[in-house]
Amino acid sequence: MESEWKKLKLANNQLPAYDAFMPYVLEALRSGKQVSKKTIYEEIQKLLQFPEDVWNIRFPDYPTGETILQNRIGFALSYLYKADALLRPRRGVYQITQTGLELLEKYGNDLDDKVIKQQPAYLKYQDELAERNQRISGNKTVSEQTVVTDLDIKQAVRSRNNEVAIELLDLIRKEEPSFFEKLVVLLLEKMGYSGEGGRASVTPKTNDGGIDGILNQDPLGTRTVYVQAKRYAEGNNVQRPEIHAFIGALADVNADRGVFITTSDFSKGARESARSRGIVLVDGIELTALMLKFQVGVEAAEQFTLYKIDSDFFDDNN
Repeated sequence: MESEWKKLKLANNQLPAYDAFMPYVLEALRSGKQVSKKTIYEEIQKLLQFPEDVWNIRFPDYPTGETILQNRIGFALSYLYKADALLRPRRGVYQITQTGLELLEKYGNDLDDKVIKQQPAYLKYQDELAERNQRISGNKTVSEQTVVTDLDIKQAVRSRNNEVAIELLDLIRKEEPSFFEKLVVLLLEKMGYSGEGGRASVTPKTNDGGIDGILNQDPLGTRTVYVQAKRYAEGNNVQRPEIHAFIGALADVNADRGVFITTSDFSKGARESARSRGIVLVDGIELTALMLKFQVGVEAAEQFTLYKIDSDFFDDNN
């Protein structure tokens, strides 16, 4: 691989562009071991031998934040992850996939964002992002190359949050079903479904009767919401028979209200059956949108203040 950083594709500040780091990220992970982001930085520094003063250049507006090169390596990691070239076993830790090894072998130093954006996993990611933007905001996706103006800020934030939601859903699907059941009960509790003085609980697996969670909306439990949670892989949609089974479970406890939540989607027949019996359905896209709204499994990263002219101030002084 090229060992002279000045010969790489350069961007602003005459420093390597983010996609110039893609092959070096994969090279740093070639062993197949789980590697921290800090170690990836160190390995890339060894491979390209950046002078200390170049490696430590920071953004003028963020003199105490990460360096420009670390920021661009971070973007390379993000794109490689979206293309299924990397796994993230846990926060800040990465591992190369078979796809990543094949890309490194095939393209070497020529691996760039054009190649990555043609990978099936990346295209699939973009399709899901477009669907989320369509459903949640009703607006078109903000292009990665768009220069965001004041009028675009809300749309840009929605688009970024939808990217986080996709990653969030991917993480949930990798957890155990019991984790998902606890998650949905916590979410509904945060949404206020347990009511004032009520309580929420996950039912024991040994005798759940087809019900995964119970939310008593008042201290006496006279108003109760029953929950079914299915942690399914993408494409493994909930079908009509599963809705009928949930309806039967509700009938066994003389319940008239239920919520069925899944990480996938519902078939047309499942939606029709649920609608006729008053069961609320929450698919993967809506689930993660609610998790962002009620801050379950996420935290606020940054906040911005957008100012406008106070017309009353000027009118009062005339």
